[in-house]
Amino acid sequence: MRLAGKRAIVTGGASGFGAGIVRKFLTEGARVMIADVNVDLAIALADELAGEVHVCKADMSLDADVRTLTDVAGQALGGIDILVNNAGITHLPMAMEDVTEEEFDRVLAVNAKSVFLTARHIIPVMKAAGGGNVLNVASTAGVSPRPRLSWYNATKGWMITATRSMAVELAPLGIRVNAINPVAGETPLLKSFMGEDTPEMRAKFLSTIPLGRFSTPEDMGNAACFLCSDEAAMITGICMEVDGGRCI
Repeated sequence: MRLAGKRAIVTGGASGFGAGIVRKFLTEGARVMIADVNVDLAIALADELAGEVHVCKADMSLDADVRTLTDVAGQALGGIDILVNNAGITHLPMAMEDVTEEEFDRVLAVNAKSVFLTARHIIPVMKAAGGGNVLNVASTAGVSPRPRLSWYNATKGWMITATRSMAVELAPLGIRVNAINPVAGETPLLKSFMGEDTPEMRAKFLSTIPLGRFSTPEDMGNAACFLCSDEAAMITGICMEVDGGRCI
């Protein structure tokens, strides 16, 4: 029960890595608010899980939605101790100049602007409470970029720098900020990263991961739980690869 009594928001928590984090947090005693644009999927997950879990429909790229999420979470949970910025999307693999402006704007808004918006609305709540934990779900793409995913890679590099900058600014206020860098995993985004989900393409991706497997939602849940628990009380500003050795 490493998160007993903690109140957490997990964005993009209805599926993939976010769902793995939600599950782990609940088993460790946290009360959780799932924020996701796919509210039906979020409700289905909440109905499946044991523990106190709430749902709020939110497009994390929209200021009004993030403001509403902050209010709803505060009322439902009685406060916010942990924020997991997990919501993210990608463009399909292609030459950087072929990504449309609309695709670029959407990837930047969901992956980067969302972190700005949660900082704008949720960090003041943590400041008023005298502390908190923020976990950004970045990616190995921000450390060791794959070709043909340039603008997605760039947003994750942005998130890594934002994590370190936030950590430095917020440390005196008792707020820790860390990130995890997953490698490609069994999530709804896997096909988008690969372009096509075939045995050959999977083998190509797996050949770059020394441990020889994709990451799982459980892997991310375990790493997130540690970094958001009191066991990591002296850790802030790190961007921890959870990648089976890909970035070595």
